[in-house]
Amino acid sequence: MAHVDKDPDAGHYRADSAPIYKELHETAEFAELRKKYRGWAIPATVAFLVWYLLYVVLSNWAPGLMGIKVIGNINIALVLGLLQFVTTFGIAYLYAKHSSKALDPLATSLGERYAREAGQ
Repeated sequence: MAHVDKDPDAGHYRADSAPIYKELHETAEFAELRKKYRGWAIPATVAFLVWYLLYVVLSNWAPGLMGIKVIGNINIALVLGLLQFVTTFGIAYLYAKHSSKALDPLATSLGERYAREAGQ
């Protein structure tokens, strides 16, 4: 049973106090978890940042386009701005689905192994 020291200043366990951290980090399961997380998070982040920056660029350098009225006083800038919120909530929803399907089972397995081997 490994001894785990709690770091009173940080409020969490120090990685160097339990060898299980290093062992888990080197497992194929951890590598798969990291690959699945990065495989979703990095492209989603890049796509959202491109979408956000497109809005900023259009607002700065295409005011004529952004000022085009769609319905009444609602213009393209307002529609695109509101779509930023929709996109944010959509990404959060899709990430939650991805996480529960692809990441949570792996993380739970690793967490159970940690608890077993660290004696918690």
